[in-house]
Amino acid sequence: MKILDPRTMRVGLVVLIIVGVLLLTLSGYLTPAFNTATKPIIGVQGWISTRFLALKDLFTLPRDVASLRQRNAELEAEVSRLNTDVITYQQQLKEAQVLYALLDFARTSPENQYIACSVIGRDPSPFLQYIIIDHGSDQGIKFGMPVVTENGLVGTVDAVTAGASRIQLITDPASVVNIQLENSGTEATITGSITGEIQLSMLPQDVIVQNGDIILTSGLGGKYPSSIMVGQVNSVTKQVNSLFQQATMQPSVDFSNLTVVLVITNFRPLDIMPLIP
Repeated sequence: MKILDPRTMRVGLVVLIIVGVLLLTLSGYLTPAFNTATKPIIGVQGWISTRFLALKDLFTLPRDVASLRQRNAELEAEVSRLNTDVITYQQQLKEAQVLYALLDFARTSPENQYIACSVIGRDPSPFLQYIIIDHGSDQGIKFGMPVVTENGLVGTVDAVTAGASRIQLITDPASVVNIQLENSGTEATITGSITGEIQLSMLPQDVIVQNGDIILTSGLGGKYPSSIMVGQVNSVTKQVNSLFQQATMQPSVDFSNLTVVLVITNFRPLDIMPLIP
């Protein structure tokens, strides 16, 4: 009888053990034993991993904080820049809306020719009501030309240089405008004041004047074209022993927010003062 080699027997035994373990594992009999055996190992591995992450955070946290602070500063600078851009775009949008409104107004009055001008200054004196525009004689601006916006009458060109002009507003104490009440057709005059309030005068006592009545330029006097919107009646005062009633007017133009105006260039004002006795 042939005796097996010990090495062959050991190999066969190992193979049998491996096959047996595989069969037991696949059948699920060794799962509890594996769980019990690996549980301490997993616990140790978790403890080591936790300590490693803690050490990593200890050494990397200062660098991360510095990086976050730098990034935060960069984001704050970006937000500031974007806010500045938003303000700039809002201003440009506002200017564009004003220009579009002026363009629409010019289209509705094709009989007139206009030059759009930016307001670059205001008279600091409380006793005068003037604005300065960025166009002058080099751009065709002349003394006496009427000035309007899409909302109505602004005033008239009072002084001109090569590159700029001064506009006398209808709120100025020296300003006098011949007007007409749209509803009744009654003619009168308006004058400015130191306070900026506009007074209506030369209104006959028998004329019915009500708050809200529309006021237009009459064209009399040759200083302004007719039918330009001026404003609305604000209040009316009647005096028993007076030939005329008094009233105040709310102008249609917001003079405190003027940024762009239109100068009517094809209107030639007439000087009729020598003809008035």
